[in-house]
Amino acid sequence: MKELRVSTGQRSELIDITAQVREAVVEQGVRDGVCWVFVPHTTAAVTINEGADPAVRKDIVAELDKVIPLDDGYSHLEGNSAAHIKTALTGSSEAIFVKDGSLVLGTWQSIYFCEFDGPRTRRVLVKVIAG
Repeated sequence: MKELRVSTGQRSELIDITAQVREAVVEQGVRDGVCWVFVPHTTAAVTINEGADPAVRKDIVAELDKVIPLDDGYSHLEGNSAAHIKTALTGSSEAIFVKDGSLVLGTWQSIYFCEFDGPRTRRVLVKVIAG
């Protein structure tokens, strides 16, 4: 397993981690199998979406902020309930097939670390399982 570190600079942002995940796949030496990407945080997530146009990332963050506002009378006392809700909707893990030592992603797909309670330094775990 490979641990990645991601430093975020904003409360909410999507950071492209595709290159780091590709590198972790190569380091683990598995030619064919499944790559698991897991974020061990309750206010951060991982998703796969379009990587060609950076505006897509901004649009996703903007729409999530509209639907799940920062302050909406939440009961959780830490003030980060919106981040918990966004993480619950986005998810903590993604599975990506590995073929011939490479991630199997669509032409426009990239892997994004989703920060919802930043800025922080976060962990992302990448494990490739042969099979």
